[in-house]
Amino acid sequence: MRIKADFDLCESNAICVGMAPDIFDLDDNDYLVILQEDIPADRVEELRQVVASCPKSALSLDE
Repeated sequence: MRIKADFDLCESNAICVGMAPDIFDLDDNDYLVILQEDIPADRVEELRQVVASCPKSALSLDE
């Protein structure tokens, strides 16, 4: 399973960073960076919640 971002939709609200800081970060220009695209099986449900919390629906899981 992989996490993906639509950078055209992303507004860098950083909600995902707050929920999963080991997966997401913002660079020096406040653009989203995905630190770990491959999601371990034991974190899938957690990342589903992160995806659902994105205010711009810019995140998705590629199963």
